[in-house]
Amino acid sequence: MSAQEERHALTPPTALYDHVLHLLRDSPGGVPSWRGYSLPQKTATSAGSSSREEAKSAIREALSPLPDDHAILHRRFERLGIQDRHRHLINSIVAGLPLPAERLDAARTLGRRLIRTGTTAPTVTAGIALLGRLGGPEDVPHLSVLGLFRDLTGIAVKALDILDRRSAGVVWLAVYARRDELQPLVHALWTGDRQAMRTELVALPASPRFVSSAVARRISEACLLSDLLDDHPSDTHLVARAGRLLVRMGRSRDDAADLLGYHDGLRVYNSVVSRAGLLPPTLDNAAMLLSLALDMSSGTGVLLDWPPGLRASLLDSLGRLLAEPRWALAGATASNAEQRRRVDWIRRTGRQPFKSRAASGPFRIEVVAGDPADREPVETRVLIDGRPVVPAVFGRGPAHSPEYLLDDGRLRAGDEPREVQLAEANCTEGCCGALYVRIRQDAHHVVWEHWRQTMPGSREPTPELPAYRFDAAAYGAEVARAETDCSWSWRARSIARLIKAGLVEDPGLLSRWDASRGWISSGFDGSCPREWCIDGHSVISF
Repeated sequence: MSAQEERHALTPPTALYDHVLHLLRDSPGGVPSWRGYSLPQKTATSAGSSSREEAKSAIREALSPLPDDHAILHRRFERLGIQDRHRHLINSIVAGLPLPAERLDAARTLGRRLIRTGTTAPTVTAGIALLGRLGGPEDVPHLSVLGLFRDLTGIAVKALDILDRRSAGVVWLAVYARRDELQPLVHALWTGDRQAMRTELVALPASPRFVSSAVARRISEACLLSDLLDDHPSDTHLVARAGRLLVRMGRSRDDAADLLGYHDGLRVYNSVVSRAGLLPPTLDNAAMLLSLALDMSSGTGVLLDWPPGLRASLLDSLGRLLAEPRWALAGATASNAEQRRRVDWIRRTGRQPFKSRAASGPFRIEVVAGDPADREPVETRVLIDGRPVVPAVFGRGPAHSPEYLLDDGRLRAGDEPREVQLAEANCTEGCCGALYVRIRQDAHHVVWEHWRQTMPGSREPTPELPAYRFDAAAYGAEVARAETDCSWSWRARSIARLIKAGLVEDPGLLSRWDASRGWISSGFDGSCPREWCIDGHSVISF
């Protein structure tokens, strides 16, 4: 044996946990490097399983029976060719592994040994997955440290979400918060400095470019936002920031699971609305409170597990507050075009979430235009039994626009069944899917049935949805009302809709140019150039 081979044979490899501790000690202030750390390079091993099914079979073989000695599991993984790239399969298989009651303590002990002494990603992953099922508070620091490896972050955060959501949020932000502007807050979170945490939270940029729904949720969890609000009951800056984080979590462009998965959501809603009267009546605050009301009235916020009467009470409180003269003057000194667009949006939309609550019936349509400063879309929210359909069953993108669902009569019912796409993922249907339903008239009823979700590449079954039956007369009246209600629209968009309607009614108008109708619309927030396009060519701007 050569001297180099002897050195490798006699020197045990460093545990991944010890490796990342060393990296942390070398980081300024003991704060992890932005975007976390890479796993240490490993020497090449056997080719491993060539297919997913072969890998699953090998992992199950390695885990059956679950050994008491962590070194045995390490050797099994090596012998069966289980590699770093199989870590997500390992995580899912361990999560579903049958564990008899008499083996729970041994499995917990094995998990702890694996995360503290494991030298490879597969063995450490198995340990993380075991502790996600069986761990306790004493395991949180070790899981938080291992989560700083980028390849293990998602798996570690999943376990931490079960054990300690604050730590899960801190680790998630330390690795995934990719804006420089968020780094001071991440630093305060990692060091646990509550005063700096509050200061940096209030100083966060307001734009959704910096704070997506996922970032908003993780910030709220990592800061223990509900506790922070209780500690500073008169801090209006903190109340306003908390409200904006709720608005971000409820964005229809993002994942509905961010708001629905935020366990302290109801406490924060209650704190913000109950203290909204302390806020100065600025344009930003008026827009934030109106956005909250729209979400609580017909958006994702409806789907939270509200105690009886609380949501109605909070909406009534917001309605009374925003009707006060001092709030009616918010934005009276708007000095630029963006502020004036926002003031116009508040004027058009300001009473919508409070009037719509008076509407009743199993089927309702709300066309909602979001805050133009946040470049929110206009969406056709369909509510069945008071619950918004799209975020309840799809949640990967907003409901389609009224131009698509209403202007073209797609929601009308007829004797011939019609399949309608209600929503498409933000990225495109080909990437993350879409939501469809079949609409037909059956004598005196309209039936929504045969729900279909497309999820390209997904191995998970989509949830089955029931058929819904509505009184045909009431259904037709609601669709007709929504088709003719333009109170949500602004001038440029209304003109575009009229042009489109005219060309649909008389397509012969274009025949003199041997042209056909193409895209006709306006910028969704009124800030972009508005164009009438024929065959993809801009013909008129307004």
